Amino acid sequence: MDKNQKHYGKTTIAPDVLVSIAQLATLSVEGVSHLTPGPRDVNNLFKKGVSEGVDISVEDNVVYVDLYVVLKRDFNVREVSHNIQRQVARAISEMVGMEIGRINIHVEDINFKED
Repeated sequence: MDKNQKHYGKTTIAPDVLVSIAQLATLSVEGVSHLTPGPRDVNNLFKKGVSEGVDISVEDNVVYVDLYVVLKRDFNVREVSHNIQRQVARAISEMVGMEIGRINIHVEDINFKED
């Protein structure tokens, strides 16, 4: 460490912050209608974010994300999924400086009612 560099302390990131970043980044992608609650099982009952369509875990400062989305009609599912992955990875990396392990996209439905 440089002698002139000061150490002010450490920064911790609450899991809800990562959930919010992932939600906003996902919803900013063209073709995403909305997020939907993830699957319910005993292991997920008390996890933060799963009810909002985001399941995030952090292991050794590496972020793993599962997103449960409903897409708009007339969009290419694969293209929208890749765009979500890129956008969420970029947002988390730039905003909190954490490494991304994987981002899994679960397309739960297509919204045919939207124009």
